[in-house]
Amino acid sequence: MRGRFKLTHVALAAVTVALAIPAAGASKSTGLPTTIGPGEGSLSLVGWEGYAEDQWVKPFVKNTGCKVSRKYAGSSDEMVTLMRQGGGGQYDLVSASGDASLRLIYGKDVQAVNPALIPDFKNFIGPLKSPPHNTIKGVHYGISLQWGPNVLLYNTAKVKPAPTSWSVLYDAKYKGKITVPDNPIQIADAALYLSKTNKALGITDPYELNKAQLDAAVALLKQQKPLVKKYWALASDQIDLFKNGDSTIGASWPYQTNTLKAAKATVADLIPKEGATGWADTWMLSAKSKHPNCAYLWMAWVSTPLVQAQQAVYFGETPANTLACKEMDKLAKGSCAQYHANAPISYFNQIKFWKTPVADCGNGKKDCMDYTKWQQAWTQVKG
Repeated sequence: MRGRFKLTHVALAAVTVALAIPAAGASKSTGLPTTIGPGEGSLSLVGWEGYAEDQWVKPFVKNTGCKVSRKYAGSSDEMVTLMRQGGGGQYDLVSASGDASLRLIYGKDVQAVNPALIPDFKNFIGPLKSPPHNTIKGVHYGISLQWGPNVLLYNTAKVKPAPTSWSVLYDAKYKGKITVPDNPIQIADAALYLSKTNKALGITDPYELNKAQLDAAVALLKQQKPLVKKYWALASDQIDLFKNGDSTIGASWPYQTNTLKAAKATVADLIPKEGATGWADTWMLSAKSKHPNCAYLWMAWVSTPLVQAQQAVYFGETPANTLACKEMDKLAKGSCAQYHANAPISYFNQIKFWKTPVADCGNGKKDCMDYTKWQQAWTQVKG
């Protein structure tokens, strides 16, 4: 798929002209920038694999002079650690998912941003303009990017009949062939499955679990552990396992499916009948960014319909920009509908998006297990 796209520089040139204002200014009332100065010549990113590909990085560098360095992280925990290491300031932007964004905000690792400086922000899907995972009391701590579901990936030649339920990931039939993400938020997948198969537990939100509910999810995951070939950190790890035949089924992202299909692997994915968790990612600006102008130029560039479409088709996800649909179909016919870029809000609302577990259960009780408890539980699961 990497060779399918040919970028033009028109959209980026327009963004650059609009934003590269000679002198930066700031609002006296909010302290937020009201203009963007010239790029500082450098930009350092922490992101998920597939979020800073040459197809859209190279024209950005050419048109802004902001040379991009990128560090791919395998989990949200790693992203948080990277943004905090060395006192912060080593990286300018992070593509944080919902299970990391609030930690970064409350940890004061990221700073508020001005969405008015992102021309395409007005074209974003409504729920991603001010979502609770990146907007606190009306203050924006990032610019939404892409979203999508976590899927069940399987080898169509080895897994028959085709699966319809997450239950296959707990089935001894596939012992030694299962892969799942190495991430505490994976507990939510088990909780979602239990919410449909063991209603007596009373799970209504897979991220708001009391001790009994968390214990039940952990017990299921401990039962799964002997069946797991590998807990994957990077998407490329799981891709290699499927290519080599070491894994035939697992929890995954559409990115792995696309990459494997491009390599002629016999794979498919689906959202099982129990539903799915998912991610809604945000570019967040480091509180100690050394290159804020380049960072704003990057956020504006990756918000344009063209780049949103490119990334969506490359990764297998859905863009925040509603105008990207037409561009997606130009790149890959039918991809707009395939990735639900033109779906009603109801489709978006049915995915249980990652969020940081906190003690407040959202129902007046404070007995939910916070993320620290989830991290401890995940360590126990892996032994």
